[in-house]
Amino acid sequence: MTPSTQQWYVVQTHPHAENKAAAHLQRQGFEVYLPRYARRRRHARRTDVTASPLFPRYLFVAVDLVHQRWRVIRSTVGVTNLVCSGDEPTPVARSILSRLKQREDTAGFVQLNVTPHFSTGDGIRVVGGAFSDCLGLFESMTDSERVLVLLDLLGRKVRVTMDIDTIEAA
Repeated sequence: MTPSTQQWYVVQTHPHAENKAAAHLQRQGFEVYLPRYARRRRHARRTDVTASPLFPRYLFVAVDLVHQRWRVIRSTVGVTNLVCSGDEPTPVARSILSRLKQREDTAGFVQLNVTPHFSTGDGIRVVGGAFSDCLGLFESMTDSERVLVLLDLLGRKVRVTMDIDTIEAA
């Protein structure tokens, strides 16, 4: 079997079963790609980073429809279905997967473009951290995860840098 005859297809999984489905498909000899991103999670005043699927409930599998028994994918543990058009699986363009892989960092996480959904001067409310429930104005992005805001504290404006996920529109 040559890799050039393989094409990529989309597999739908059970909820939160992407890793299980990927492991079982790999055991059956299929090449699997499960794109992930680094998700920051806050709980009990702690922030940690977890690997989350970029497309929840979906992953990609490379299959040679002529030489591989592709119908076994549907009965694989963790898999609900193979995305098809009629009776045949629908192929995904290689360029889509190559672009996803190009955006991966050294840890294997797909880098997402974090663009602020705020404009300079927009009103914001702080939803986490030491300044929780304070009102202010959005000023600018400092890097991909931090923002500069002007908070109204004790009757004057104070410039504060904080995580972008700690603010929301006021």
